[in-house]
Formats: sequence, structure tokens, C-alpha cells
Amino acid sequence: MDKDKMTNKTIEQLTILMNNFVRSKGWYEEDSKRPQTPRNLAISLNLEVSEILEHFQWNEEFVKENLAEELADVALYLLQLADVAEIDLEKAILDKLEVNASREWD
Repeated sequence: MDKDKMTNKTIEQLTILMNNFVRSKGWYEEDSKRPQTPRNLAISLNLEVSEILEHFQWNEEFVKENLAEELADVALYLLQLADVAEIDLEKAILDKLEVNASREWD
């Protein structure tokens, strides 16, 4: 993929790209060894978040490129989980920001 063509994508466009990748691997097929169910995606998302924590396990130092890869993995699983669960992630984010705006914080 041409990285110049990949910048400034919407959540919807990123979801399409992610789905195209998963489909190309055959992971949406019924007989896939990696069934793309909400449960499995939530587990995978949690595992990827844990990999982010590994970067900070013993100190505050990290390699930016390595952290960026893990953040991308988390984002891709999040996009896929929202899509498989039929959740409009953009709307959910905007709704949550609105809720948070009215909350009181310490």
C-alpha cells in the first residue's frame, strides 16, 4: 500500500481497509482457524493492549516505532470489533465525549 494514499482516513475508511485485509486472509470464512467473533476480537484486543503495557513495564522509556505498531494493532481490533458487533464507532465516540463533557471530575 502506498503510505501517501493512506493518510487522513475516516473511521469508516479504516474499517473498510481492515475488513479487506481480514477477508484476504480468509478469517471471515466459516471454517477459519481464527473465527472473527465479538468474543474472540475482544480477547485479541485485550491481548494487544497488554502488549502496550509491556513497553512501560519497568520504566517510562519506549521505542516510538514499536509503540506505534502496538497502538495500530489495538486500533485495528477495535475497528473490527465495533464493525462485527454492528456498532457505529464514530457515533459511540461522539456520544461518549458528550457524556464526559457533562461529568464532574476531581
